[in-house]
Amino acid sequence: MKQLGEILLEEGLVSEAQLMAALDEQVVRGTSLGRVLVELGVLSEGQLVSALAAQVGMQFVDLDTFPVDRAAVGRLTGAVCRRYTVLPIAFEGDAIVLAMADPGNVLAVDDVRSSTGMQVLPVVATHEDLSRAIDRFVRADDEMDNLTSAFSEEMRADDVDLTKIGDSVDDDAPIVRYVNLIVTQAITDRASDIHIEPSEHDLRVRYRIDGVLHEMQRSPKNITGGVVSRVKILSDIDIAERRKPQDGRMSVTHNGRKIDLRVATLPTVWGEKIVMRILDNSTASLDLRDLSFGDENYEVYSEAYNKPYGMILVTGPTGSGKSTTLYATLNAVSKPEINVITVEDPVEYRLPGINQVQVNPKAGLTFAGALRSILRSDPDVVLLGEIRDHETAQIAIEAALTGHLVLSTLHTNDAPSAITRLVEMGIEPFLVGSAIDCIVAQRLARRLCGKCKVPYEPSEVELVAARFPWAEGEAKPVLHRPGGCTTCSGTGYRGRLALHEVMRVTEDIERHAVAGSSSADIAKTALAQGMRSLRDDGWMKVVAGQTSIEEILRVVA
Repeated sequence: MKQLGEILLEEGLVSEAQLMAALDEQVVRGTSLGRVLVELGVLSEGQLVSALAAQVGMQFVDLDTFPVDRAAVGRLTGAVCRRYTVLPIAFEGDAIVLAMADPGNVLAVDDVRSSTGMQVLPVVATHEDLSRAIDRFVRADDEMDNLTSAFSEEMRADDVDLTKIGDSVDDDAPIVRYVNLIVTQAITDRASDIHIEPSEHDLRVRYRIDGVLHEMQRSPKNITGGVVSRVKILSDIDIAERRKPQDGRMSVTHNGRKIDLRVATLPTVWGEKIVMRILDNSTASLDLRDLSFGDENYEVYSEAYNKPYGMILVTGPTGSGKSTTLYATLNAVSKPEINVITVEDPVEYRLPGINQVQVNPKAGLTFAGALRSILRSDPDVVLLGEIRDHETAQIAIEAALTGHLVLSTLHTNDAPSAITRLVEMGIEPFLVGSAIDCIVAQRLARRLCGKCKVPYEPSEVELVAARFPWAEGEAKPVLHRPGGCTTCSGTGYRGRLALHEVMRVTEDIERHAVAGSSSADIAKTALAQGMRSLRDDGWMKVVAGQTSIEEILRVVA
């Protein structure tokens, strides 16, 4: 058998100097040569596993690029896959090809052989790749179908006592496991929202992944009442009230992480629709630099939030990441010597060291009322979840003018429109211009998958049709389009990035506000003073290979 060092030299993965240095380090550390090379950054985990596989005469597979056969995956239960960290990935004659992190695990091979009734051909993959692939391919769909059948037989919509479907239900009951699977699979799939929607003939479950809805499951109509009731009880929502919308909250622990879900019910003609917003608390601790701000935009924005007073507005439609940006800003300004108070509806993320107030209209605690009380509590920084009416806007503007830093959101399509929107709410134009320091318009676009994005040279027709900033005679940029691989589930996109339009409120823009100028006139002045529009920020990210032309055109008008 060849030594590992020989194999690495033959494959050109290390130089002789690197190998000699690693051998010396191995003596000091007392660990394996391969582990030393990985820790020194000379080899990646995948390169090491590939070399070790070659050393024992086994095949190494990269599961991010290997065309996994879903029929092969279906031959083994998820429990066995996770117990041994193995995954059937293909058929070869009468044998099944089994990717293993530890090919020397004879017990795992025997269990797979007896479970599938087939001979096993082990191949090697990294533990990290296998864990990701198991999450991706060993889905809960089959188990969910089985639970649906069991649940459907167990209960009929017209004779079940829905008030008994609560915390006292056995954890192994089909309804409990069905709801648990919907939630855990959504978290595994990186979904931001779960939609449970009754229709005339069935119950549909959809996940919003990277901003796009995907249908995941259809179940018989007669389980609707049980599923809705289970979710409502977990969320502390009135189970008997079915005629009006309600809101609630629940928490789950997934892989050691606490994840909150904001739950909303909506009566429809076919029953109550439920939407669960998944709130991963790690999002609330993001750094502003993680939000894909361009250098110039970041400089303008950081200058605004580092001032001791004034107002910063973040605008955009629902689901455009406004709250995430505000929370990241709070993380940047929050210090022990500063009193930070927020008023939100609802409080999405619980932040340590920050006083958060939940709006409660039934108790008379409105945005305006809470804000008025907050200003008597000696705050330095105030975060206002949303400006919805004249009274709230007036108090927020006055707070910004009297020594407080006020952060809030507003529903407008772009940054210049925020000024005209506040004037339409009845705020005096001269107050708007004086109070606001910076306005950020934001959208979320899908990020191209780093594993499969395809470089190409766009045609002139495509560039002109998209109004891309390119002039005839100039060299065409090399752009990227989505490919499709197992990592991104064939979509070509994985994750999202933010597009920003950051407008500094200068003296000229203040004069526009006082004069009652249109948002178009304000936009012209802001662009002339260096503001980058949402679309232009998008084009920068297209040129950088982060997203595609099609995606920018989808999210920006």
